[in-house]
Amino acid sequence: MPARKKSSSGRKSSGRKSSGAKKSGGRKYSQKASQEVRTEMRHFKQKKHGNRVKSRKQAIAIGLSKARRKGAKVPRKKAA
Repeated sequence: MPARKKSSSGRKSSGRKSSGAKKSGGRKYSQKASQEVRTEMRHFKQKKHGNRVKSRKQAIAIGLSKARRKGAKVPRKKAA
């Protein structure tokens, strides 16, 4: 009897291995940027900025802006 070749399970690999933890190389925003946004959202909810910040979007924009100033990895602003 000829030896059988090992066959795969029929699935084709997508070329991307899924590991448990996501590596920072593929992150769109750095952890510093996420922390800044989290801080601004907390301030927004606690009304620490008075009436300056009116919406969640503004709080996120302020957090990203502060992160950019500190040199965190944040994508460029889109042109208006």
